[in-house]
Amino acid sequence: RSVRMRSFFILGFPGLSPQFHGPVSALLFFVYMSIAIGNIFILVFVLSERSLQKPTYLVFCHLALNDLTFGTVTLPKIISKYWFDDSLISFYGCFLQMFFVHYLGSVTSFILLVMALDRFVAICVPLRYPVLITNQIISVLCGFAWFIPLSLLITIILQALPLDYCKSNVIAQCYCDHISITSQACGENVKSVQITTLCMAMFCLLLPLAFILFSYVSILVVILKMSNSAGRRKTMSTCTPQIFITCLFYLPRCFVYVANTVGFSFSLGVRIFLILLYSLLPAAVNPIIYCFKTQDIKQALMKRVRTTRIRVIKVSV
Repeated sequence: RSVRMRSFFILGFPGLSPQFHGPVSALLFFVYMSIAIGNIFILVFVLSERSLQKPTYLVFCHLALNDLTFGTVTLPKIISKYWFDDSLISFYGCFLQMFFVHYLGSVTSFILLVMALDRFVAICVPLRYPVLITNQIISVLCGFAWFIPLSLLITIILQALPLDYCKSNVIAQCYCDHISITSQACGENVKSVQITTLCMAMFCLLLPLAFILFSYVSILVVILKMSNSAGRRKTMSTCTPQIFITCLFYLPRCFVYVANTVGFSFSLGVRIFLILLYSLLPAAVNPIIYCFKTQDIKQALMKRVRTTRIRVIKVSV
């Protein structure tokens, strides 16, 4: 057996000229601050505003926590690469990052399922909504969303760790993921480990997606059957934030997977950029969608702003 690698080298964006390292690190730092500020704001605002402590907004909180954690797990290392020329990550540190990258992605998928279930019950069986969807039930369902992928990801890590890593120690990505790590492994078991992992990944992505598609198609059918156009618009507006968020998560992934399946290949730089984009864009954009596309949050936010403005005027007078 070969000697176990002590560390991996994060490649980042291949061929990027050193003169662009500063601007790229500044851009990534701005993205991270946007993710951190936006999602912390949603968590604090929803949890401190009693009128927003409803099932729908508790799901938003779980998603915000997930997005915040994902940004914190992935971005600091790639920022330090371009800011401080620190490209090395320890062997076990890389596996830990890989675990969180795939675990948090899987959790997002299941949280989006809970989000779709919430809207499905609210629109398709509205009279049963207060009984079927309560804060307690949503908390339990979101707890399952965090718990279900855990055993799968532990299995994936335990399968990948014993492999013989005898190729390059370069991770052709901005963070450690399963494909980048196992592509540096040798031996007969590598292919079976990759196939097993692919099957688990498809389970975590496609099972929730199947229900999400079913629920939103059912919602669309109910909306189209409504005779009142104002009622149609109002009902549709209650689920547009969830549809936006779901599309941001699934559509770019499906595009990349389908493109690879039909034989359309991207250059390494473009592939890395696309993966980084679809991994981080939802985390940065979701808080904006919550605030501007969700009527209750928008109204609560405007009320808080007006109250603060009145207090400032009174103090100044």
